[in-house]
Amino acid sequence: QVQLVESGGGLVQPGGSLRLSCAASGSIFSIYAMGWYRQAPGKQRELVASVTTGGRINYVGSVKGRFTISRDNAKNMVYLQMNSLKPEETGVYYCKGEVYGDPDRTFWGQGTQGTGSS
Repeated sequence: QVQLVESGGGLVQPGGSLRLSCAASGSIFSIYAMGWYRQAPGKQRELVASVTTGGRINYVGSVKGRFTISRDNAKNMVYLQMNSLKPEETGVYYCKGEVYGDPDRTFWGQGTQGTGSS
């Protein structure tokens, strides 16, 4: 069992930055692939960025060059630095931890609201 708690959301101007944090507890953090997902109002949750246990990183195309995902296994933390935010990137951002191929070891945080608004 893993508990995930997100923080760092808020309201920023278009073009602004936010840094989201996800704190993990309850299990061996390093065995979990971690991801950040966004759910915009009225839309499905979608992957924004992910990092595997080996450090391989993937971004959705629209955020490449602006967002940076990172993990600190010593601190049981994963981060998402978001720069040059766009209004359409408003939504609830969720942290996900999973062991690939094991649905019993897939966990979500409660989400944090990130809003880009003029």
